[in-house]
Amino acid sequence: MSLRVLVVDDQGVVRAGFAAVIDAEEDMAVVGEAGAGDEAVRLAGELAPDVVVMDVRLPDLDGIAATRIITGRENAPRVLVLTAFDLDAYVFEALRAGASGFLLKDVPAAELLRAIRVVAAGESVLTPAATRRLIGHYASGTRPGFRPGSGPHEPAGLTGRERYVLTLVASGLDDVEIAGQLGTTAGTVRSDVDVLLRKLGLRDRVQATILAYDLGLARPNLPGTHI
Repeated sequence: MSLRVLVVDDQGVVRAGFAAVIDAEEDMAVVGEAGAGDEAVRLAGELAPDVVVMDVRLPDLDGIAATRIITGRENAPRVLVLTAFDLDAYVFEALRAGASGFLLKDVPAAELLRAIRVVAAGESVLTPAATRRLIGHYASGTRPGFRPGSGPHEPAGLTGRERYVLTLVASGLDDVEIAGQLGTTAGTVRSDVDVLLRKLGLRDRVQATILAYDLGLARPNLPGTHI
């Protein structure tokens, strides 16, 4: 079955370009287009897309607010945020709003298509620059909106193994690498991570990484960190 994609951008030419690239793929279909945030929220509910390709700067309701509403619903689609502005605040707010990925609009078409497939499969996508800055801000404590002592408290009931898995996820290791650390299989790791995400009420590994840094369970430049 084709991946159902909703394209959201306030510029008609840009929307048409993205839609043409996506529709040309055999495993994807553009089911709708929106030029404003409130329209994106409405169509996401009506059309039930698998992935929403979301611009940040939109009229009526910005892309971050629209993402927060869309991802807060039951059976929500994945949201991949694309923007022309490589600003730290956009990265942080998009991820905290529930986005599963953040890319710049000038990425090659192949990279955009790969990102759509990745987030549809339940994984996350960030530009390398955004990943480096995300970790760097946590290292310095200067991330947008940071206030000492303002982070969340560690959820009750996490086992020692779950805390360790969360730390390994935040360090950027993939399932095979985590399996090597734990002495188990990649399949077991995927199951462990799925259980952990459900237990924490998180959508994906990006949100798990943010939580791990907020809680102080992860630190920048851990051995094996991929940035």
